[in-house]
Amino acid sequence: MEFPRIVNDRIYKTYEARIEKEVKECEIPQHLAVIMDGNRRYAREVMGTDDVNKGHERGKEKLREVLDWCIDLDIKYLTVYAFSMENFNREGSEVDYLMSILSDALREFADDKRVEKYEVAIRVIGDVSLLPEFVKESMEYAYEKTKGYSRYFLNLAIAYSGRQDITEAVRAISQDVLDGKISVDDIDEGMISERMSMSDIPDPDLVLRTSGEIRVSNFLLWQIAYSELYFTDVYWPGFRYIDLLRAIRTYQQRHRRFGK
Repeated sequence: MEFPRIVNDRIYKTYEARIEKEVKECEIPQHLAVIMDGNRRYAREVMGTDDVNKGHERGKEKLREVLDWCIDLDIKYLTVYAFSMENFNREGSEVDYLMSILSDALREFADDKRVEKYEVAIRVIGDVSLLPEFVKESMEYAYEKTKGYSRYFLNLAIAYSGRQDITEAVRAISQDVLDGKISVDDIDEGMISERMSMSDIPDPDLVLRTSGEIRVSNFLLWQIAYSELYFTDVYWPGFRYIDLLRAIRTYQQRHRRFGK
């Protein structure tokens, strides 16, 4: 026997409200990092189209929703894996579309009234030298327009590689040794951390990956050493508020001892 949709919706909303209440009564993670995965499969399996770019478009819309949810839950930092270094190996037409959609997203987010109201600073991490000029311009536009904000932060990892991030830090420190600015004995974890992307903000408390894959795929390898990991089967464009609440509730139920 199937219940009418209006009944199912009411039950869902009641369940969502209960979990939301539980989550808000406990410690909310300060920094959420998200591996947004499953856009292409969502297009094929849910939307019923071979045009994977339609899945990417839905993915961009979902990021806007998730940013709103993070603000509502008072999650100060949101870092998303928007385009990995390995993504350059995809078909040229798909890479071109992704560059276009990322450029549009940067400008749209920067101009968003909610971003202005809640003072969300937007920036990009990654090897920006590999990006097309129009993406760099959009990146600079978003940064300049929001650089005065400090209430919330949205970090987009574009052309990003965790291994490359560490490599660049090691290269910079090595150059300082060669220049006589520091000695080998001066090198410690703190010094390396200071040379990494997002060194000025706390490491992620919770890393969430959609689509059912159980790996971190070269994302923030140094920064997530002590992060809690959460994997869900839901494709990114289909990610719901209740899925975020469940992830946070799981984080809250874990005992973070850091080896103690």
